[in-house]
Amino acid sequence: MVSKMKLARIENGLTQAQLAKQVNATRQTVGLIEKGEYNPSLNLCIAIAKALNKTLDELFWEGIK
Repeated sequence: MVSKMKLARIENGLTQAQLAKQVNATRQTVGLIEKGEYNPSLNLCIAIAKALNKTLDELFWEGIK
């Protein structure tokens, strides 16, 4: 399953490196977050949401299954 964050990043026409630069993170960190292998800080989540013009819920909330 492609992550909501990756879809939003692609919709915004950004590479992992471009998004990482905007949020002061590394490309590797962005990649790991997209794969679900890294749990970012709240501050980083907020920065990513702002950079992608999304809410935290839209990017990171999985909902109850």
